[in-house]
Amino acid sequence: MSTAGTKGGKGTPATVAAANAGVAFTLHAYEVDPNAESYGKAAADALGIPYGQIFKTLLAEVDGRLTVGIVPVSSSLDLKALAAAAGGKKARMADPKDAERATGYVVGGISPLGQRRRLPAVIDASVSALATVYVSAGRRGLQIELVPADLVRLTGASTAAIARG
Repeated sequence: MSTAGTKGGKGTPATVAAANAGVAFTLHAYEVDPNAESYGKAAADALGIPYGQIFKTLLAEVDGRLTVGIVPVSSSLDLKALAAAAGGKKARMADPKDAERATGYVVGGISPLGQRRRLPAVIDASVSALATVYVSAGRRGLQIELVPADLVRLTGASTAAIARG
């Protein structure tokens, strides 16, 4: 894995955050399909990665507070489970504009790493069974591969069963 070319303000905020933390990672670029129904599944298909190994970053409001849910692209986010894992009662998906404003990324390229401000985060527990995990590197067409423990540490996330399907 490499951290080359990401220190000193180069790269995306996600790659800079990983490099500055001394985390080993590999970047994977791919051609974005603008007509894809699912950015995550399209990324997995383009890179030849199983859907269960590439995770999407979703923002929800848990009791009115923005919270990050990170689940495999093969699944959907279980809002009730996310609310419970975040210590709340009710969750709903965040408005895409609010998600972009809070994270500094565009929908389809929201990374759990290097967000504008650190939000509470929960990663689906299935991540623990993987040797490496892929998440958005902060723009459409770029994924970052790292070990799950580093993803948990860099996001300050807890893990819980928050995926369904």
